[in-house]
Amino acid sequence: MPRLFVSVDLPDRLADDFAAVQEPIRDVSSLRFTDPEQAHCTLKFLGDTDESRVEDVTEALEDAVDTAGVDPFEVEVGGLGVFPSREYVSVIWVGVREGRGAAELARLAEAVERETVALGFDESDHEFTPHVTLARMDDARGKDRVLEYLDEDPTVGRFEAREVRLTESTLTSDGPEYETRARVSL
Repeated sequence: MPRLFVSVDLPDRLADDFAAVQEPIRDVSSLRFTDPEQAHCTLKFLGDTDESRVEDVTEALEDAVDTAGVDPFEVEVGGLGVFPSREYVSVIWVGVREGRGAAELARLAEAVERETVALGFDESDHEFTPHVTLARMDDARGKDRVLEYLDEDPTVGRFEAREVRLTESTLTSDGPEYETRARVSL
């Protein structure tokens, strides 16, 4: 049963810039880093999904893109944050700077949420925050270094979002492996 999510992916040309933003905290042993070549902004995590539903999900994504009425748009990735809070850091992320890109991602996420919930997927239990995960923190070792780094304001770069992807994530001992199952152009 494929484990699926919906995303807007960073282009390969930003992989080195993404890695450079990870570099200042690269030696914090409690962190597991996102592969810069797999960096993406998740619009909706669907989870384990029966293979027979993939076509319906793809159609729902096409409907979501149509109803959102979003054309290709520029996204600026930069600034840092954490989930769930600075007191308990689980995820370190780089954000999407305010402006049209953040607003368009939010519109897409809202439309994807509406269409996938209509298909029977669980409703999201948190407000959408456009971000790209830099690393996951397994325990509190190095937390002070991470918190200091949050005061920095690095920029990964800009790109034009042109499509939404339905991606299958296979968990391996070396980290997740991704396969694009469908692409929906904006």
